[in-house]
Amino acid sequence: MELYISRTSDTEDKNYVVNQMIQFNLMHFPDEFKGRYQEVQLYLKDAAGQIFGGITGEICWNWMEIEYLFVDERLRKSGYGTKLVSEAESIAKAAQCDFIKLDTLSFQALDFYQKQGFVVYGTIENAGGFTHYYLKKDL
Repeated sequence: MELYISRTSDTEDKNYVVNQMIQFNLMHFPDEFKGRYQEVQLYLKDAAGQIFGGITGEICWNWMEIEYLFVDERLRKSGYGTKLVSEAESIAKAAQCDFIKLDTLSFQALDFYQKQGFVVYGTIENAGGFTHYYLKKDL
C-alpha cells in the first residue's frame, strides 16, 4: 500500500484525526476522566445581542483550556476580561477541574493573566519575534 500526504481542508478528515487521537488518549487515562469533555463558550454581548468579546475553550479531563479570550479594544480595561475569566473559572470549578491553562504572546495579555492569578510555566523565545508564554492557574 502506498500512501500520500494531502493538504486539502476537509472537516470529515479533521474529525477522523481528532477522534482517533481522543480514542488513543482514552486508553491511557483513568476511568474517572473518560467522557470529561465540554466546549466552553462565553460571549460578551449588549442588550441587542451584538457581540463585543468572549472566551472559547474546552474542559478536558481535569482541566480547562482557554483557547481564545477577546474583548473589543474600546472596552478593554473596563473589567470585562476579568468577568469573562471569572465566569470561566466558575465553570471549571463546577466541573471539578484542577487547573486552567492558556497561552499568550508577549504583545497580548501576559500582565492581565498574571493579575488573574495565572503563573508562567513555560516560554518559547522568538515566536514570530515575540515570546510565547504558557500559563496555568490552580483551582
